[in-house]
Amino acid sequence: MKFTTAGESHGKALVGILEGLPSNMPIDEDKINEYLALRQSGYGRGGRQKIERDKVVILSGVRNRLTLGSPLAFEICNRDYANWQSVMAPEGADVTQKRLTRVRPGHADLTGVIKYAQTDARNILERASARETAVRVAGGAIAMQYLSELGIEISGCVRNVCGVEDGNSYTFEQLAEAKTHPLFMLDESAERRAMELIDKLKAEGNTAGGIVEVRVKGLKSGFGSCMQYSTKLDAILCGAVMSIQAIKGVEVGLGFEAARRPGSEVHDEIFIKDNKIYRGSNNAGGIEGGMSNGEEIILRAAMKPIPTLMKGLKTIDYVTGEPTTAAGERSDVAAICACEIIVECVVACALAEVVSARLGGDNMTEVKERYDRLP
Repeated sequence: MKFTTAGESHGKALVGILEGLPSNMPIDEDKINEYLALRQSGYGRGGRQKIERDKVVILSGVRNRLTLGSPLAFEICNRDYANWQSVMAPEGADVTQKRLTRVRPGHADLTGVIKYAQTDARNILERASARETAVRVAGGAIAMQYLSELGIEISGCVRNVCGVEDGNSYTFEQLAEAKTHPLFMLDESAERRAMELIDKLKAEGNTAGGIVEVRVKGLKSGFGSCMQYSTKLDAILCGAVMSIQAIKGVEVGLGFEAARRPGSEVHDEIFIKDNKIYRGSNNAGGIEGGMSNGEEIILRAAMKPIPTLMKGLKTIDYVTGEPTTAAGERSDVAAICACEIIVECVVACALAEVVSARLGGDNMTEVKERYDRLP
């Protein structure tokens, strides 16, 4: 299975192609659009979310709501393109409009213009923008439907917003409630404090990041490998999550906390009862030796604050070399809820690729039969 994306933030559309799906897999467009809507939700978002209202349009690979086994192509139209056509049209545009030379700290602007020999950071930021994640959410929502056919489910919540933390323990089933909360935080007290902090940061022209937790339930043991570094499941999943804009760190299970504890408090002891092997804890986060061990997979991702601040950070004008303040390009204060949804979907895509590589199967019946035979 392979997923490819294309498109610019203010271009005509975002496009995705998902190859390797088996035939006869049900596709529910409503579920895809539900995840697209969740990506645009959350306390602290800006005005562009009111413009786009993303909807998926499936172009190929599906007939009568069932996959054909051919590449599944889809698009998400950028409604804001109507306001940017004169600037962004591939057929010809006035590139003097919306030019950006006041490169923004923390963004791809400066490194990108140097690497790609540009003088207008617009040619960099349009692709580097987190708007690209809309198409990855759509692809991930499709991958979730593939995994769900096998009984594998993915869910998550927000654990931290700019230092305001929810440190409670929750069952996998409780996580679904998080998406009904303004900040996807299950601890209502922590959520209120986080919302107050976002209001304060907004008044100051500042931004916030945070930490999200995503968990996978129902994946059997043995996915991934200990035989080659490139096939280790934790390496694949962490690499996928790190590919998301603004993610600066990923943990599996205890993560960095494991380095602070002695081995007796870290490693999950193994027991057997009624011929069933199980572990007394899940500090490993469901992955041992680069392979799933049958326990819940637990991932946490750290999102840095949005790099475009309304008050502007110190920078230079790349063309003139003069000191200045960074340009404003968007008005989100926090996008941590979007981050949680994106992490779920990126994990789904990466995991679906690993699962399909092991199981193979040209149609969904074959895939299910092969998964059911696994211990």
